[in-house]
Amino acid sequence: MFQKESALAHWYRGRTVDAGHGTRTSLIVAMARKLLIELWRFVTGQAPVGVALRPA
Repeated sequence: MFQKESALAHWYRGRTVDAGHGTRTSLIVAMARKLLIELWRFVTGQAPVGVALRPA
């Protein structure tokens, strides 16, 4: 909703275009794993690809 141009949003939309309900559920788990990896990268100082960060 907020970061429509991020790499993860593009990945999810590309995978769920023709997906059924069961496939979508497993893709949500894969998305959660990818989000966890991106969170770890963010904590260690790497900005996620395609995400616009606002100044604090």
